[in-house]
Amino acid sequence: MWVAAVARRHQTVRMEPFTLHLIVTLVAAVLLVVGVLGTVFPIVPGSPLTMITLLVWAWVLGSTASWVAGVAGVVLALAGMSASLILTGRKMRRERIPNRPVLIGVLAGIVGMFIVPVAGLFLGFAAGLFGAEWARRRDLQAAARSSWEAMKSMGLGMLIEFVCAALAGSVFAVGALVHFLG
Repeated sequence: MWVAAVARRHQTVRMEPFTLHLIVTLVAAVLLVVGVLGTVFPIVPGSPLTMITLLVWAWVLGSTASWVAGVAGVVLALAGMSASLILTGRKMRRERIPNRPVLIGVLAGIVGMFIVPVAGLFLGFAAGLFGAEWARRRDLQAAARSSWEAMKSMGLGMLIEFVCAALAGSVFAVGALVHFLG
């Protein structure tokens, strides 16, 4: 008798496909918002989270609309991430800024994030980058100029990545509407 009670308790809960698709779509929407914000606030890897979310969502729903939207969104997010990396790297090489000052800026940004919420990430990055460049160049004007150029290139890269991730989220929204209404 107790075996039958345990077996009943551990039976798999069956869910209607519509309910499952709706829950997965809502979770994917939340993760996409986090992913898009992650392109600006690098607490989570924004573009990779966006791409993984879109692929898993398309796989679970399995419809033509979800696959078209998922793959199109992945292409957009990948394009934004690639453009960000390429443009930022090219500008850093042109300005002859090595990776070490940028790494110091990132570490200072992480520390700044805990000292001054939200703005501390950007303030810490700018201060760390400037301090590392000043120590490397021993010239205040040259350090300020190269730090400013590095921040502009990273800002442009973040903007491109944000726009592409946001477009991927928009493609997801259209795909979800077509899946549920079409």
